[in-house]
Amino acid sequence: MKILIYNSGGGIGDSIQLFDIILTLKNNFSKDEIYYLSAHDNHFNQKLLDFNLEVKPLITEIKYFGFRIWHFFYAKKILKKNLIENFDLIIDLQSKLRNTFILRQFPHKNFYSSTLNFKFCTKKKQYLHTKHNIQNVITNLEKILGYSIPFYEYKMDLINKKYFEEAKKLLPQKNYIGFSITQGNEYRKKSWPIKNFINLANEISKLKKTPVFFIEKDNKDLINYISSSVKGAIFPETQSSLSGPPFVTALASRLEKSISIDNGIMHMIALAKIPMIVLFGPTSSEKFSPKHNNVSVLDSKKIYNSIDISKITLNDVLKHI
Repeated sequence: MKILIYNSGGGIGDSIQLFDIILTLKNNFSKDEIYYLSAHDNHFNQKLLDFNLEVKPLITEIKYFGFRIWHFFYAKKILKKNLIENFDLIIDLQSKLRNTFILRQFPHKNFYSSTLNFKFCTKKKQYLHTKHNIQNVITNLEKILGYSIPFYEYKMDLINKKYFEEAKKLLPQKNYIGFSITQGNEYRKKSWPIKNFINLANEISKLKKTPVFFIEKDNKDLINYISSSVKGAIFPETQSSLSGPPFVTALASRLEKSISIDNGIMHMIALAKIPMIVLFGPTSSEKFSPKHNNVSVLDSKKIYNSIDISKITLNDVLKHI
């Protein structure tokens, strides 16, 4: 059974949110027949490789596939280049009409998409909305295919043990509180003021907890600034030759709790299933916040009726620690 998964999201966090879906498909269908098409970089063949969820890339040689109407005319040529006659199932994980219209040009037997309230699905059913719960995709696929698809949740034991061994060396105790403070995409202001994080870290230090900051080692100016402002702060990624998302997840497994803005690191930490406090401003907390237990969401839109994340106060966060 040949399956194509289409993802138009460009961030690492968008890809990590698909882990459960991809693992479920790989465990229920032929692993070698699941293809992945991203409108942006294929993180599964790059930064997310060591999470061991490899899927076959559908090579298009077209940047931002689905975002230009002329892509409509290249779909069948793309399949010929990949030596694929058609797909048994295409899973469209976005809802832009143009992208869905173009994606449907790939020859297929079954097509799943939430676009226009599931109008383009090959079978008309009472589908569950997936905007705030992407796991509903599996339930909806069961309705299209007509049989049960056992759900598999991604587990950390799929990650190479070397990351956990290194994490234990760097964080051998049990009193660590993690901080993820930098945002990847700059198109929306999602960052909480750095002074707030510094004040929060100092308050946590008074509780005999050790602040651990997840900051890439090349961000030296920020690391130096925090080091001079927070006594005893740890920056584990600067102390190791290992790096990347699997290492962040392994380090997170050593934490007592973490505080994060909405970013890719938040999703890496969430894979460790530790208690989290997540701060949201302009982005949707319903859509992007981790879905496991022990997650406290502080959303400025709900607390202060504002997309300005800086409206969230230090005391708002301290109440959850």
